[in-house]
Amino acid sequence: MALLSGAVMSVSALTACGGADPGASGTKSGADVITFRSFVKASDVVTAAFNKTHKDFQVKWENVPSGTDYYTKLASSVKAGNVPDVAVVEYNQLPDVVSQGGLEDLTETAGQVVTGNFPPQVQQLVTLGGKTWGVPRDVAPLVLFYRKDFYDKHDLEPAKTWDEYTKLLEKVKKADSKARGGIFATADANLLAALAWQAGGHWYGTEGQSWKVSIDDEPSKKMAAYWTDLVSKGLVGSYNSTSDDAFFQAVQKGEVVSYICANWCAGALQSTVPDQKGKWAVAMVPSWDGRPASAMFGGSSFTVPKGAKHPEQALEFIKWITTDPEGMKAWLSSGTSSMLPAAPALLSTTSAFKTDFYDGQDIFALASKSYESVPSGWMWGPSAGVTGTAISDSLGKVAGGEMTLADVLTSAQQATVADFKGRGLSVVQ
Repeated sequence: MALLSGAVMSVSALTACGGADPGASGTKSGADVITFRSFVKASDVVTAAFNKTHKDFQVKWENVPSGTDYYTKLASSVKAGNVPDVAVVEYNQLPDVVSQGGLEDLTETAGQVVTGNFPPQVQQLVTLGGKTWGVPRDVAPLVLFYRKDFYDKHDLEPAKTWDEYTKLLEKVKKADSKARGGIFATADANLLAALAWQAGGHWYGTEGQSWKVSIDDEPSKKMAAYWTDLVSKGLVGSYNSTSDDAFFQAVQKGEVVSYICANWCAGALQSTVPDQKGKWAVAMVPSWDGRPASAMFGGSSFTVPKGAKHPEQALEFIKWITTDPEGMKAWLSSGTSSMLPAAPALLSTTSAFKTDFYDGQDIFALASKSYESVPSGWMWGPSAGVTGTAISDSLGKVAGGEMTLADVLTSAQQATVADFKGRGLSVVQ
């Protein structure tokens, strides 16, 4: 699904102001080294693998922290004319980076790569205004991680519906007063967005020649009421995120025996608590009606920043790390990256990720099933960063009982609409 109407106008206008067309920067003939800026796990491993098998040029990896600061630095690099040749951009951030004129248009050079290797629901995440701005690397469907030994000991089963999940959480707390069967992430707006997506929410859209912002739509408010109830009853533990030190300390102590995350969390879990090998398993996330339903929690693409000096070599590297089986194996063989390839033809490469920690369970088959159940129609808007900040800044108050999650969504709605208007974009609610 292309980003339509008002989005097209903003993207086209900003691209026009961004300088020369994609090929204008040219490729320095015989370039020996190109730069690759990324924060995703195993970027060092995949870079080394490329350099070992390619002699025409080499890749230098720039390790950078994730989060808002990364995108601020990328925007500053574009303005300063000092950009890397390749940069990772998460799906939810892509519209914002494009709207600021930060990326080269890859329609002519990589458009067929995207349409020929990735399904429509992934293509839509890197296609804005009918143009291709990145090449997908992975998809990140929601799944439930659970301590199978704890569940077996207390005769528990992963819940199929959210109503069942509430009852499951009650049983976990009753079985062990210190243990919780779920968490509430107080600093991770992306997880909340995924839960709204799964519920049928549509935070961004287009209506005529305008953007439509609906962060507090009815499906999202239904989800918000549900999680506010779980928090108020003390049925879930509150931690910053599923990668927070305090969270993993609780996992180590057996105080978190199940939690909702995406398939990429598998690598982090096994590398952080290796002594719990064989105790964890993965299941489908609960849904509202018991039928499979999921959503994307993360996922990233690789792009060529505006003004990159070596775009042709950049694309050669990008194609290798996103569509070549050897490139994909390099990501997964590290043992730290449990990404699910966005290109269906590369699903077989997931065997490079050893699942002994999960007692040999085919976690990628389950993740693929989860991905197939992701509702269509979700799109990101250019103010996703503002939305995320507005939400993250208030989630702690929900955990403290000072706000409801519905209040947080309403506040984020207001902040996002104000940002759209501040950018001069037409917006309806």
